[in-house]
Amino acid sequence: MIKIFVSPCLRGYNVKYNGKNNLNANLMLLLKQFDVKIYSLCPEVSGGLNIPRDPCEIKDNDVINNKGISCKREYEQGAKNALKLCQDENIKIAILKENSPSCGSNYIYDGNFNNKLIPGLGITANLFKQNNIKEFKEKQLELIKDEIKKIEKLK
Repeated sequence: MIKIFVSPCLRGYNVKYNGKNNLNANLMLLLKQFDVKIYSLCPEVSGGLNIPRDPCEIKDNDVINNKGISCKREYEQGAKNALKLCQDENIKIAILKENSPSCGSNYIYDGNFNNKLIPGLGITANLFKQNNIKEFKEKQLELIKDEIKKIEKLK
């Protein structure tokens, strides 16, 4: 069995800042085709933030909410919790919610709350990358499928 970390919002859990989710039905259907065990933890909630919560963005090496209050400590704690889960369970693959200040693996919002994306890593995505956990965006279905098949062949 292959162990995979999946952002819980992608699984349909209502953990987003606004109390909603980002259910990716195509991703979930893809994962059902394989012998995988899915682990999930919302770093933001795990780090101590509520549902719902004020939206946050990364700016000047800080994570601030739309009221200008730093939430960096909670984001960093949540990232550490997610990493610990992956390390404890020997998880080497993560499917993360793109654009998130926590899970964005290629793009994040620019920190000005103007809906503008810039290249960058979320706090959790960055920690995963530093610890050799291979990250995929939720829309990279073919790459995810190929990676799972590759791991299956190695077993």
